[in-house]
Amino acid sequence: MNGQGNGLELTLVGANVLRPDGLELAGELAIGGGLVQEGRAGRQIDLSGYRVMPGIIDLHGDGFERHLAPRRGAMKQMGEGIVAAEAELAANGITTAVLAQFYSWEGGLRGAEFAGQVFEAIKSVKDQLVTDLLPQLRFEIHLLEDYATLPARVAEWEVPYVVFNDHLPHDRLAEGRKPPRLTGQALKAGRNPEVHFQMLLDLHARKPEVPAALEAVVPQLLAQGVRLGSHDDHTAEDRALWRARGVRISEFPETMEAAEAARGAGDHVILGSPNVVRGGSHKGNASAVELIAMGLCDALASDYHYPSPRRAALMLAKTGLLPIEAAWALVSEGPARVLGLADRGRLLPGQRADLVVLDAQDRVAATLSGGRVSYMTGDIAARFVG
Repeated sequence: MNGQGNGLELTLVGANVLRPDGLELAGELAIGGGLVQEGRAGRQIDLSGYRVMPGIIDLHGDGFERHLAPRRGAMKQMGEGIVAAEAELAANGITTAVLAQFYSWEGGLRGAEFAGQVFEAIKSVKDQLVTDLLPQLRFEIHLLEDYATLPARVAEWEVPYVVFNDHLPHDRLAEGRKPPRLTGQALKAGRNPEVHFQMLLDLHARKPEVPAALEAVVPQLLAQGVRLGSHDDHTAEDRALWRARGVRISEFPETMEAAEAARGAGDHVILGSPNVVRGGSHKGNASAVELIAMGLCDALASDYHYPSPRRAALMLAKTGLLPIEAAWALVSEGPARVLGLADRGRLLPGQRADLVVLDAQDRVAATLSGGRVSYMTGDIAARFVG
């Protein structure tokens, strides 16, 4: 975890402060030593007209990719890309971010070599940043030749969270048909399209070998203390299979059936906040709003759009679907629980001083992670500095 410095020592006064049981009007929040404090600490900062919320914990996002690979070429100074991504995270109120990196047959920017470069870049700069960055590996389960080295690579890359994906277009491959966008995908990976297509056919043909490979590698990863998730569960049977292997997080279940199966067995359910903001899935999957209304969601993630967690939580509250404390918990306390981060997610004494300050238009005015400023606009900066 990021442990640079002890943060500011001060007391925020006059703002509406979101506590676990609701908004404390014209409340006070003291921080010091990187933690929320009892009573008052340091000098007072008048934040009348603002709201102070727990910092957003994003437990799955790949929006950082654009900072690492502008246009067609990967950034040579990849650490600078991570720094740029942190600026975007902070500007959107995110104080802890899981950076979700592919390890896929797609190759190129989603191949194993590039994944290693990303994780090394995160390691090289994370202690220089304010936002707490956690790497996630999105492993394509048909890469059978890579299972033997996967646990060692996860350990070397210091990855605490692995998600299993299957993005092979099995229906088309079973019929011997080329999937859409095959040529573009092949060229991005630097492959001849026909060679790429044959590779997909070969991977699909070995599908029966995948379950045994998973059952061998999952216990190794669990023994290393790695959190494990499945991606895009479609049926109750899908979720039951993953659960039986020890994979207890269901990311973005595609159907109500899969979400109900996960929740009924006590597994964590993560949904995409863009699904909430858009009013539905862009792929035609289950509506996140409907699943939330049914109590089938533990946490919302940015997925591919960092502004969405804040917008989604506020939308859920404004429409009356959830009270503000329950809506915001889906982007703070809920993600903290899924990730096993007991030290954050709520504005209570002894917790990390992770917070986001919203102005009257619900825009992010300031973000603090561990009591240290990661983002601040001009108007509110004058209150802190002046």
